[in-house]
Amino acid sequence: MTAHTSLPKQRELPSISSERLPWAGLLALAMAGFICILTESLPAGLLPQIAKDLGITEALTGQLVTLYAIGSLVAAIPLTTATRGWRRRPLLLVCISGFLVFNTVTALSSDYILTLAARFMAGVSAGVLWGMTAGYARRMVPDSLKGKAMAVAMVGTPLALALGVPIGSFLSSYIGWRLIFGMVSLLTVALIVWVLWKMPDFAGEPAGERLPLHKVFLIPGVKPILFVVLAWMLAHNILYTYISPYLAQTAFANRVDLILLIFGFTSIVGIWLTGMLIDRFLRRLVIISLASFALASVVMGIATHQPVIIILGIMIWGLTFGGAATLLQTAIAQAGGKSTDVAQSMLVTAWNLAIGGGGIIGGILLEVFGAGYLSGALFILLIPALLVAMRAYKYGFPK
Repeated sequence: MTAHTSLPKQRELPSISSERLPWAGLLALAMAGFICILTESLPAGLLPQIAKDLGITEALTGQLVTLYAIGSLVAAIPLTTATRGWRRRPLLLVCISGFLVFNTVTALSSDYILTLAARFMAGVSAGVLWGMTAGYARRMVPDSLKGKAMAVAMVGTPLALALGVPIGSFLSSYIGWRLIFGMVSLLTVALIVWVLWKMPDFAGEPAGERLPLHKVFLIPGVKPILFVVLAWMLAHNILYTYISPYLAQTAFANRVDLILLIFGFTSIVGIWLTGMLIDRFLRRLVIISLASFALASVVMGIATHQPVIIILGIMIWGLTFGGAATLLQTAIAQAGGKSTDVAQSMLVTAWNLAIGGGGIIGGILLEVFGAGYLSGALFILLIPALLVAMRAYKYGFPK
């Protein structure tokens, strides 16, 4: 094809991309996120079966989740920094292939140490995947659609929590936990084909534009965003990790499944609302979400004997959490500029610190003070996050 005949098509591309979202590519990223969260969370729903099969205690089985989180935590920043010059699609395929290999090992392994190693390496794949997802999604669309693109790319997370994990736990009673992990591997094979067929490719970050790690951290807006991430997700994980002890003092002591289902579906509604509004109201959405979650935590702490109030609190929690990843990743992508992927890896690290910290801090609160004090801890964390977000009106969460 001559240069003359190719020029009109090059001119058409921006107008086409501005009219509609590139659904095939964005949904591939969403499926990658779905597999990532499913891989992370499945052991929690399959704990008794895995423990019995491997001949270990449930406490040791719980470390399968811990090792995954540690893998993500230690890999996100160094590996994202090391691979930021790679082309995007090959790097995405490496990450997805990691889930295929290590979920398959988990499904086949009868050795606890080997299973732990597979879980750690799956976490490494997740750390790199989350570091690149936001930048990849945003590069597919013009500025006017970047927020919506992020919302589509992030929809896999609430779907995995609301549908994937419960369905996996249910099916495991009939086909066993190993086949559940095998099914995730088959899903990953389909995703690899999908990415090869439909996913656009982009160049990595040019060598001359790569800021040192400490300079990315010092970019205006990055630090307040990371603080909000850490405080917000600490609050979320304290409640999510210890939702059973909290509910034990309410009318829903034996209906944890119902509460988590309500939380999951309201999370999906939350990410849908975020996708509709984020391109115009990112700052307002962050502030409203933090304030609403803080208010809900107070109400849920006071009205433990009011079932309707508890349900409303759970719904507000789900709505605010559903859009959290999209809001925070969009904010740090805007702040990070050309160093988006490295800035995102810092967000991933803060997020995983909050997951681990939520388990530790919540456990201490539970043992020392009791479940009644969990919601108070949420409020103490969310108010500083709200104040920082409100003050970051120039950088971070700009007006």
